[in-house]
Amino acid sequence: MGTLTHFKNLYQQAFDDCKPEYVVLLLKVYSAFCALMLLMAVYAFLYRAFTGFEF
Repeated sequence: MGTLTHFKNLYQQAFDDCKPEYVVLLLKVYSAFCALMLLMAVYAFLYRAFTGFEF
C-alpha cells in the first residue's frame, strides 16, 4: 500500500505549481486515458489467456 501512496504523492506533486491550468487539465485527462487503455490491454490479455484463445 505504501507504493500506491508514493505514486499518488508523485502524481500530485507533478501538478502542484504547473501553469496554465488548461495544460494541467489536459495532462490529467491524458493520464486517465492512458491508464484506461492499459487496463483494457491487461483485460484483453487475461480474457484471451483464460478462454483458451490461440495466440
